[in-house]
Amino acid sequence: MIKQAVIPLAGLGTRLLPLTSVLPKELLPINGKPGLEYILDECIDAGVSEFIFIIYNKKKIIKKYFYNDILFRKTIKKKNKDLKLLSQYQKIKKYKKMIKFVYQNTPKGTGDAVLKCKKYLKNKFFLMLLPDDLIIKKNCSKEMINLHKKTGSSIIATKAVNKKTVSRWGILSVKNKNRNSFQISDVVEKPTPKEAKSNYAIIGRYILPTNIMQEIKNLKPGKGGEIHITDAIKNLIFKGNNFYANIFKGKHLDCGTLEGYIKSSLEISKYK
Repeated sequence: MIKQAVIPLAGLGTRLLPLTSVLPKELLPINGKPGLEYILDECIDAGVSEFIFIIYNKKKIIKKYFYNDILFRKTIKKKNKDLKLLSQYQKIKKYKKMIKFVYQNTPKGTGDAVLKCKKYLKNKFFLMLLPDDLIIKKNCSKEMINLHKKTGSSIIATKAVNKKTVSRWGILSVKNKNRNSFQISDVVEKPTPKEAKSNYAIIGRYILPTNIMQEIKNLKPGKGGEIHITDAIKNLIFKGNNFYANIFKGKHLDCGTLEGYIKSSLEISKYK
């Protein structure tokens, strides 16, 4: 069973300026609730009981969100009949007990971020989620865990994208495809339309093996001078490790840009 989830939160959020000059993008409200809480709720519903947050030293406000509850407690004492407020306070307390924090003070990519978590990982596989990607209507993490149980393998969430936009994504090569999944034979980061072997893009959900740590250690910086998790995945596939793609049933929302953030709030409001 997948019980731990790693969530990289050290990104600077420059695509969401000026909003992120004041508040980390993960705490920006989406229909009245921080985007990060949608990720936590998805994981908890899928059976996750422990989170490892990777944060930047200048984003300690994320930790304060869960730990600095003095005003919350004072307000509840004055308004002890406010059941909605009490419920939210209890939810934050529940989250707090489940979270460990590690620091990536020089953002060097998702691979480097995952490496910071090595000593906290307890089992052979762990879940990793990128907070820019929300998936609503269906629980993607739960689907992935079910596929992991069937295959005993690593899993990556995917959806078909417009072939003209493949250069925005990590793209998967397809093997033995069925209705909701396929085996992955290769991964290419942001290929040109001519280079792309498919139009199935990686969407920020992964079930990864802990032996990926050794691959990350051996990586040299890739595009942008960063250590990319996709390069480590590629190496594991070439060494015979099985990876499967979960073609998720939910609706994907990209919250990483101003336009996407606004659209996400409008979209989520339809389902609340």
